[in-house]
Amino acid sequence: MVIYDDLYGEFEVDQVIEALILSEPVQRLKGIHQGGASYLVNKEWNVTRYEHSIGVLLLIKRLGGSVEEQIAGLLHDVSHTAFSHVVDFVLENEEEDYHEKIYQSVIEDSEIPVLLATYKYNYQDILLDDKQWTLLEQPAPELCADRVDYTLRDMYSYGNITLKEINAFLQDLIVVDGKMFLQNIKTAEWFVQTYYKEVIDFFMDPLNIYANDRLAKTLRRSIEKRVISPNDFLGSDNELISKIKASRDMELLRLLDEIHPNVNVMEDREHYDLHRKNKLRLIDPTIYRDGEFISASTVSESVRTMGNEAYEKATRGMFVRVNSN
Repeated sequence: MVIYDDLYGEFEVDQVIEALILSEPVQRLKGIHQGGASYLVNKEWNVTRYEHSIGVLLLIKRLGGSVEEQIAGLLHDVSHTAFSHVVDFVLENEEEDYHEKIYQSVIEDSEIPVLLATYKYNYQDILLDDKQWTLLEQPAPELCADRVDYTLRDMYSYGNITLKEINAFLQDLIVVDGKMFLQNIKTAEWFVQTYYKEVIDFFMDPLNIYANDRLAKTLRRSIEKRVISPNDFLGSDNELISKIKASRDMELLRLLDEIHPNVNVMEDREHYDLHRKNKLRLIDPTIYRDGEFISASTVSESVRTMGNEAYEKATRGMFVRVNSN
């Protein structure tokens, strides 16, 4: 199978990767929007978990990661539920890691273990310990394929960065001892700025906060009324919405009707209707230069300033006022 990606170009992948891509668990991710409810209020905010998963796979491959790490990259988000992190708001899970908690059970209840065994791979060796995959995952504030791809993919798709800038960033990336680093402080400053456009300006956009909050309330009420069950979250976004609409429950339909592209919201710390804090996400890439590892913040006042501002905004949260149309 040959795969083309807007960010990374064209790659030929191994047969086991092809089989996994075509499997139901991975294909389901085409119906899971990465931004949760955001596409319901802005049709342009429509990147899916499938696109991100393919991107992580290809970024790992581009950087020389093994087939096993490519498999882990492709499948790292396979347990994401409908509307991604909205389920965390439904369950009031501040760590936003529900998909990680159910990951093993989702894998084991799927065709993936048998499929991998067909190609002589053991799912337990590859999928149940992501600490071994140092390109795929690193604790914040370091770079990793997961963090890099969702940042570049969202910000490119939503018009905040260009392919030329992405290519310059990718050219500056190097791998040392299985981990990714940058070589140029200017590149690090660019990525830090881009990352905070993602996790502060986009994730905490008042319209995004509003949409995810309203949808979480709708889903929570739907569970209380037994219109949907936790198992329904393992379907797609549209399947979940369709089940709620099929109930013809007037309260739930009214709540759904409040989530639309013409809603008028704004940030207002004094007169607000809702307040939301997202998971704290900070970035401080390590620079590898002249045989030394140096965190970007130690040599760049810009990185320090952006980090401090992001921390302040994230810990304060977003105060949203909903205006009458």
